[in-house]
Amino acid sequence: MNYPAWDVPVIGGGWVIGAIAIFHVLISHFAIGGGLYLPLAEQKARREGREDWLKVLRSHAKFFLVLTGVWGAVTGVAIWFAIGLASPEGTSTLIHNFVFAWAIEWTFFFMELTCVAVYYYTWDKIPARLHIKVGYFYAVTSFFSLVIINGILTFMLTPGADWLSVAGTGRESSAFWSALFNPTYFPSLFLRTLVCVSLAGVWALVTASRINADKEPRLKAEIVRYSVKWLLPAFFLMPVFFGWYLHLVPGSQRDLLHLGVSTVGPGTFTQVTRAVLVTVVTSATILAVVYFLAWRNPLGFKLGHALVVVLLALAATASTEQAREMLRKPYVVGEHMYSNGVRKSDVERLNREGYLTGSPWLRDDERLDPKSGRPLVPGSARQLVLGTMMMRGQCMACHTVGGYRSLRALLAERDLPAIRNILAMLRKPPDDSPYRLFMPPLVGTDSEVEALAVYLHRLVHPPAAGPATAGAE
Repeated sequence: MNYPAWDVPVIGGGWVIGAIAIFHVLISHFAIGGGLYLPLAEQKARREGREDWLKVLRSHAKFFLVLTGVWGAVTGVAIWFAIGLASPEGTSTLIHNFVFAWAIEWTFFFMELTCVAVYYYTWDKIPARLHIKVGYFYAVTSFFSLVIINGILTFMLTPGADWLSVAGTGRESSAFWSALFNPTYFPSLFLRTLVCVSLAGVWALVTASRINADKEPRLKAEIVRYSVKWLLPAFFLMPVFFGWYLHLVPGSQRDLLHLGVSTVGPGTFTQVTRAVLVTVVTSATILAVVYFLAWRNPLGFKLGHALVVVLLALAATASTEQAREMLRKPYVVGEHMYSNGVRKSDVERLNREGYLTGSPWLRDDERLDPKSGRPLVPGSARQLVLGTMMMRGQCMACHTVGGYRSLRALLAERDLPAIRNILAMLRKPPDDSPYRLFMPPLVGTDSEVEALAVYLHRLVHPPAAGPATAGAE
């Protein structure tokens, strides 16, 4: 336990990352797709001599600049802060392996910000051909930003055999390229590109919906229908690339989906399966809404309709991102590091030497005597301290005390022997246990695991109010 635990009440640290990431993905992918939409639409308008189109596109460019250049950048930085607090070990692994890639991505990001500002502020101030070239240059730089980030995100699910063979040896950089272009890299890149293109159409409908149909009926009908066409490739091609993606996902991770499908009847299917189903339903709803309300009746397509499409896209993004995160369970880096920051290769050592032995967060009087191996300060107070730290280090990555995935709720009906049995099962889960699919193994010495059991029992069944109880949480 090298880092302090980040305790976020009720929702937990994971959902802080999730909430930020959902909005960031919705905006950042629009930054890529919308960056292609603008120069293509401008080129079409100038070729056809449509000044009315150009007026709308200039307004859309301002909307694009503010949404992507401000909110996209802010949420991107916020993700960095959140992941560093919620998963410091995982973040450290990514930085150490991909610092060069991230440096390149930030270079492209600064180029994006520069290009989008130049594109908007030079409208009608530089030659039309040059202005369109600026737009295309922005589209290229934003896409290359995705090319790099996609490699880092897919690495977390499928780091690849080459990288895993050198993980922990100090020679990870020798497998940099195979880690970046890992097994699921290309299907994920195609999927995200389709999402970018479709979100370009979704956000363009917001601008198109504000055109006055009474004054400019032809203009509104043309731009609404032009924007709807940007959604079509995603709906027809996504199933193909999603099938390719699942084919390359490790079998242990696909088992999470299989478990969910096989238990649909009793209603106990897993969260990853629920998330995939929500993605399918919301995507189909978007298709129906844009067809009936936008394509067939473009003049009646209002801002409220467009915002409904955006909310559906937000729901689809949220469920897809949740499914992607859940599909990695129980790892944060596949087959290397568990979601609580424990490395797979360290499990046996931590069981033997102790999870908290080298922790910098224990006071000297809370440690064991290095000669005798006995507590320097024996007693229940020390045991509660160890149990608290075990819970914070190994459980709080996914659970909270009384909110999301509440430990109190999960253990409410269990006494101390039952809690001990659960921890024993988590420490050495049987081969047929479904918990192996999504929960990291519990690590630590017998005394540390016992301290966790006592702490959890006290958490669920607190004694009479007093100083000791107050300190337990």
